[in-house]
Amino acid sequence: MRRYWIGMAVMLSLVLFLTGCGGAGPATNLSVTMTEFMFTPNEFTVPAGQDITLELTNNGTVTHDFIIMKQGTEVDQDFGDEDVPNVYWKTELEAGSSGTFTFTAPSEPGEYQVLCGVAGHYMAGMVGKLIVVSQ
Repeated sequence: MRRYWIGMAVMLSLVLFLTGCGGAGPATNLSVTMTEFMFTPNEFTVPAGQDITLELTNNGTVTHDFIIMKQGTEVDQDFGDEDVPNVYWKTELEAGSSGTFTFTAPSEPGEYQVLCGVAGHYMAGMVGKLIVVSQ
């Protein structure tokens, strides 16, 4: 009987490893909640060049942005006019609302900064990471 349970534990571990522990691989559907001052989750892995459906919910008390910066660029202090040319994709959502948006993931694999561009929100920690992987 002991061998049975050991075998079952090994099989379960293998299944979890092979499935990425419940979907940790690239996704084309993202669900993100925004509050003061965070994205939940704050890290997203998507396949390069694919259409991505983004379900946003703003549980905060103010409008929030979801901005993806171009690869190799990051906001330094706070989002400003000088950062606008480096925006890959952007949307905003009013407080207490939700919406579904679609964008095409960058074709170049790598890491892309995600942030809220509302004054002071980046500095308060409303930042995340988009990880683009090749398929």
